[in-house]
Amino acid sequence: MRAASLVVIAVLALAGPASAAESIQVGAADTSDYPTIRYSVVTPTPSSAAPSVRENGQPVLGFAAENLARTKSVVLAIDRSRSMAGTALADAVAAARSFIAAKPANDRVMVIGFGRQAVRLTGFSSATIDSDAALASVAVDTRQGTALYDAVALGSRALAAETAQGRVLIILTDGDDVSSRTTLAKAADQARRAGVAVYAIGIEGDGFSPDALAELGRVTGGAYFPAASSAAVSDAYAAIAEQLRRTWRVTYLTAARPGQSVQLKTTMPGLGTHSSTARMPGDSSAAFVEPSGGSKIPDFIFDNNLGTMLLALFAGSCTIAAVGLLLATPGGTRLRRRIEPHTAETRKRRRGKTGPRERFAAASGMLSATEKSLAHLSFWKKMHRSIERADLPLRTVEFFYICLGSGLVFGLVSAAAALPAVAILLAMVGGAFAPVGFVWFKARKRMNAIEDQLPDLLITIAASLKAGHSFRQGLQAVVDEGQPPAADEFRRVLTETSLGRPMDDALNEMSERIGSKNLDFVITAVTIQRQVGGSLAGIFDMVADAVRQRQQFMRKIKGLTAMGRMSAYVLIGLPFFLAFMFTIINPQYMSPLWDTSAGHKIIISGIVMMVIGSLLLKKIVSFKG
Repeated sequence: MRAASLVVIAVLALAGPASAAESIQVGAADTSDYPTIRYSVVTPTPSSAAPSVRENGQPVLGFAAENLARTKSVVLAIDRSRSMAGTALADAVAAARSFIAAKPANDRVMVIGFGRQAVRLTGFSSATIDSDAALASVAVDTRQGTALYDAVALGSRALAAETAQGRVLIILTDGDDVSSRTTLAKAADQARRAGVAVYAIGIEGDGFSPDALAELGRVTGGAYFPAASSAAVSDAYAAIAEQLRRTWRVTYLTAARPGQSVQLKTTMPGLGTHSSTARMPGDSSAAFVEPSGGSKIPDFIFDNNLGTMLLALFAGSCTIAAVGLLLATPGGTRLRRRIEPHTAETRKRRRGKTGPRERFAAASGMLSATEKSLAHLSFWKKMHRSIERADLPLRTVEFFYICLGSGLVFGLVSAAAALPAVAILLAMVGGAFAPVGFVWFKARKRMNAIEDQLPDLLITIAASLKAGHSFRQGLQAVVDEGQPPAADEFRRVLTETSLGRPMDDALNEMSERIGSKNLDFVITAVTIQRQVGGSLAGIFDMVADAVRQRQQFMRKIKGLTAMGRMSAYVLIGLPFFLAFMFTIINPQYMSPLWDTSAGHKIIISGIVMMVIGSLLLKKIVSFKG
């Protein structure tokens, strides 16, 4: 008796691994998006441990396993054709609403209705408000037809744009497709390429054929769930939800060549191992043949994601450098190289440091070409004037490339953070305009400093004229006794006049360069007085007093409107602050605002009203004298 018991125990021990291995259901590998391989793994019970995969006995690259019970994107497609009229549609809608109500909080859901045509009823949202409203308003189509395959194609296209790796399409119908423009094969291929698992529910009545729905589930890694009547639809949805909790979607990058067959070994911790075979698409005869000399690049470059990324960055940098040097080579390079050894500049360069202009001499050709192409445009002239007003030691073309580089850096950072395409575009635009804002701030600060110094400068010039000096000597006194930045501007005027430029032209150019209305008023008065004659010293005294009174009046206006300006700042900043704080404190409470179409409309309306209100407040508190 004991011997028989030992035999039974030994048989069960040997059969244990086999039964564990059979407990894992592994779907057929989808190779349509080669070299990306996808397939589904269904466990007998929910498992928190992810499966592991080996291809031909080797670890795979780019491996990702997503449990469909976690965050995923779901499309619910409901048949609203005329055959669903009455109880069938009501039961289907009620079951769909129950399924959405029981979903995980982070799942994003979209609803599609299809009759004669497939129509998107909502966008993706993790909140249930839009889905409930759309399902409550679903009505039977007035025209005959069932666009089943069009609904699968529409849902697959929408899911392809989602960032979540888990993508599920649940479609419910009571009949065959009769009005789609898309065929079954095309709909299934589109779902496979988008990484979508199709779970189909069929209300099986007279003449119903489940073949198409079962084929959709089989080729996409989903499944078909029959419902004997519309009352059993809720049980089918519950069965789908239960299977999603046991399903893992596996994705990895294959090392196999086109046309090659590989052995896949999928292991679930504690549940056993499953072996399967997958064949890559393409012709094996066209596969790459390694040369007899072997690879010159170390294997770790291709076997490691970091090594592959570094290789790509190195290749891209070399390409950009080669193109830049090709475009930047000046025409007289060869002649300059032959003359350089005999010039004093070369000897000086060998003894001392290389200046910044010399360090960037290789890019001078590209900068010159850009400047010639864009110099005639109005924005280029405005950019040049802004740089002059900010007194920055930059050429316009250099500042232009700084803006481009800043936009590229912001875009790369946003892309690395996996932000949406619209956010990346906005980040690039914001990064490109960030240097422009900095220059505008510097120019504004410098102009205000010159305006503050202006009354004292006018008094200095008037005192010099009263002492019997000429107007030019008065400007020289300002340069000698004044402080930057005003002294620097007048020094430039004297330098230009010493080179032969008329004094009036140099003064007008300075006024236009600085952009100060007070200085423009002074230059106009001086120009008229120099042309018609009279006491120039008295004019300077009078203009200095007028400018000082004007500045005092503007400061008084600024003080009186301080409360209005602060109100504008508070009213604009308070909604953003509250939205940020509420989102941190209770994200679920703010989810309808961020994740629903109604919430997006509220945000857009609020921003538009805030912009209009801020413009009105600015108009009220602004003073132009």
